[in-house]
Amino acid sequence: MLPALLTNGEACLNRAELIARSRRVVVKVGSGVLTAQGHGLDWDRVRLLAGQLARLAEGERQVLLVSSGAVASGRAKAGLPYDRELTLNEKQAVAALGQAGLMQAYEESFAEHGKKVAQVLLTAADLRSRTRFVNARSTLYTLLDWGVIPVVNENDTVSVAEIKLGDNDNLAAMLTNLLGAELMINLTNVDGILDADPRLNPQAQRIPVVEKVDAQLLQAASAQPGAVGLGGILSKVRAADKVARCGAHTIVANGLKDDILDRLQAGDDLGTLFLPRPTPLNSRKHWIAFAAAGGGEVVVDEGAVRPLVERGKSLLAAGVREVRGEFPEGSAVKVLGPGDCILGVGLSNYASRDLRQVMGLRSAEIAGRLGREQADEVIHRDNLVVFDLDEEESVACLLNS
Repeated sequence: MLPALLTNGEACLNRAELIARSRRVVVKVGSGVLTAQGHGLDWDRVRLLAGQLARLAEGERQVLLVSSGAVASGRAKAGLPYDRELTLNEKQAVAALGQAGLMQAYEESFAEHGKKVAQVLLTAADLRSRTRFVNARSTLYTLLDWGVIPVVNENDTVSVAEIKLGDNDNLAAMLTNLLGAELMINLTNVDGILDADPRLNPQAQRIPVVEKVDAQLLQAASAQPGAVGLGGILSKVRAADKVARCGAHTIVANGLKDDILDRLQAGDDLGTLFLPRPTPLNSRKHWIAFAAAGGGEVVVDEGAVRPLVERGKSLLAAGVREVRGEFPEGSAVKVLGPGDCILGVGLSNYASRDLRQVMGLRSAEIAGRLGREQADEVIHRDNLVVFDLDEEESVACLLNS
């Protein structure tokens, strides 16, 4: 039996205790760990990681693996130089070519430890649609209950820039919320998050623990060199912040250390540990804030700010003074206050075209303007995520990731 589980928002500083008390763990492995530039997939590294992941998944603990490496592996297989920019079709083709080899490596490596794996390829649409989000969760729960380790990647053979999740750091953060995992371990090719750019400051130090992502940390992360894949250091900080906001921990550590997972389980002070928020979002509101399909913006007047932020009220048409972008009913839209400060994100009961017709009107006037009955609330409070105003820089960074 596992020890008592962590509850949402409960912080744990001891890495060994944290892992021991986590019933479900998401592990993300980056391209810089799994591949050697120009030489494709590093099978020895895959075998080492498979052994550690199998040990991590012993007993009742469930482990899901988010794995990069397909594109880098496929590029090497196709003999395409690493210094040449690939076309979209080439990127999608090498992803297909590399994914087959990646899964073969995992299948064989985990089999040596008596573990089965399953390939799960997701697109942004799978997580942005609430129905598909729930369906994906049910499938993953079933695999985990069977003792299978799902190996998840974005389906790069069909994804394009406009509909991508961004990178596998973001995908791992979304899956941590989707599964209700207590911990995400992000394995990269650096020792953790540093307090400065090491190229400019040789005295830059690893940050052992991050209690809360703030503007200073974002600035330091933005300047630091990234990994082989899409996700650099800033991407890992953003992902850890999203995980913290659903009440889970993150450890960013160096996957090139041969025994990194074993050492973390033993309690070694390695990598950077991000603590959860004390008052996290529930799973659905986390999805609304960071995963739901959207794109538009609604600007409210000054009189609507306090009811929304301090009193938890719904947004009414009377408080809307501008609608930006085009979006259908049910979309997730940013809610902006005076000066374009970010107040929150919510699901709109109105399409942008209809909202432009009724903004500024009292609820009793809406039916007359539209010629039909419509919800009194533009965004109901149950579908609205409100952020702290003093976190605007970090929130803007998250919403633009």
